[in-house]
Amino acid sequence: MPLRIAILGIYHETNTFLDKPTTLPDFKKGHWLFGNDIIREYKDAYHEVGGMIEVLNQEGIELVPVMYAEATPGGIITSETYNELLQKMVERLESILPVDGCLVVPHGAAVSETFADMDGNWLSLLREKVGKNIPIVGTIDPHANASPLMAASTDGLIAYKTNPHIDQRRVGKEAAGMLIRYLKKEIKPSQFLFQIPLIISIEQQYTGKDPCKSLYDYVARLSEEKDVLSISIVLGFPYADVKEMGTSVIVITDNNKNMAFSIGKKIESYIIENKETFVGNKKDISSVLPLIADSKKPILMLDMGDNVGGGALGNSTFLLEALEQFGNCKSFICLYDPEAVKQASQYRSGDSFEINISNSEDGSGSFVINVTLVETSEGKFKETEPRHGGQVNFDMGRIAVVLTEKGNTIMLTSLRAFPCSLRQLTSFNILPANFDIIIAKGVNAPIAAYQSVCRTIIQVNTPGVTKADMTLFKYSNRRVPLFPFES
Repeated sequence: MPLRIAILGIYHETNTFLDKPTTLPDFKKGHWLFGNDIIREYKDAYHEVGGMIEVLNQEGIELVPVMYAEATPGGIITSETYNELLQKMVERLESILPVDGCLVVPHGAAVSETFADMDGNWLSLLREKVGKNIPIVGTIDPHANASPLMAASTDGLIAYKTNPHIDQRRVGKEAAGMLIRYLKKEIKPSQFLFQIPLIISIEQQYTGKDPCKSLYDYVARLSEEKDVLSISIVLGFPYADVKEMGTSVIVITDNNKNMAFSIGKKIESYIIENKETFVGNKKDISSVLPLIADSKKPILMLDMGDNVGGGALGNSTFLLEALEQFGNCKSFICLYDPEAVKQASQYRSGDSFEINISNSEDGSGSFVINVTLVETSEGKFKETEPRHGGQVNFDMGRIAVVLTEKGNTIMLTSLRAFPCSLRQLTSFNILPANFDIIIAKGVNAPIAAYQSVCRTIIQVNTPGVTKADMTLFKYSNRRVPLFPFES
């Protein structure tokens, strides 16, 4: 009989500094998939599940899709929501057991009200259900805060090696290949986690240039050592007040503990020796405005403090307000504001009116501006190229596109939109070449989408729940010492 492999995942990047919790509707508005719907969604996607499906099909292995639930990054997951997720997972898992192995897709930075290490908790529960002899191999986002429980509950976790994450399908294939080799008794994976006393600044986590490029090149050379199956740099997610928060390394060898410890210590030494390069050079709004005139256009302006991929709402107007005052340039910005969409929908294309844009989490702040309605429509689009996140289908809910008197274009959305696809603009006849500046609510993720059309990239240290200077947040649970908090 063919081998039977289950695929399952609960995926969330949790910002614990947000007041608004993540609830079940957030998962249902994201990706809420069971059984063959998982295959239909991801078979041809640049997502790790797509890579897993490809390898299992090539090997003639029976694929048993169980569950994949993902919500847009946000606040702490409520206990009720996590209990519902676990119940769904356990019910569907028990209905298809036994299996020969499991491919898992956690993010690695999920936090619930009940479990600070939520990924470690559900992976340990999975281990309990399938037994200690059934191999569990999977992928994690390099923005994970990897924990000992995650490592102990699995036989192998492999992080994406790019940020923006454009290699997810390849890493999914790597994870599936490792599991199959294990089942065929060709290898015996041994996994070791090394937590480094450091957290790399979010703005320095771009793998396409230094300091991360040199770090990843160094790790690639170490990966060629005998008995090394995988080495993952887990960059870490600084917006989570948990004890696991920080950069770490996962080394998987073919039953060679000494090799794993030798490599882990080498990488730790490299990172600590170069720690000052991982801090970053933060530029605020007033610092970047003078750069506009002499920069090649269009400019991709990354709004780091309102990073949707880090859990922010995607509604701050700091950069928009500054550019409205600055003048002499045309910009595009996407803002999440369901009420503003409703307000704009009362008008016809070409109508001018005053609109109130909410720019705070609790609705207490707003930006009032005169605009002209360009169009309203349904905000669904597809992405067919490898982009950060590996998703294909996107839904921004009902949208409204408006033009300010200063010539800046605002796309208002009813659902939070992660800026990882150029199709977010071009699907609605918005052409990047028509702008001097494109504002994206992210840090590194939008680069993959926009670098082909933007000639200059500027990271802006804006205020917000994902501000680049992590030392300004108040932590109660993080590890000590941890650079740059302690030297």
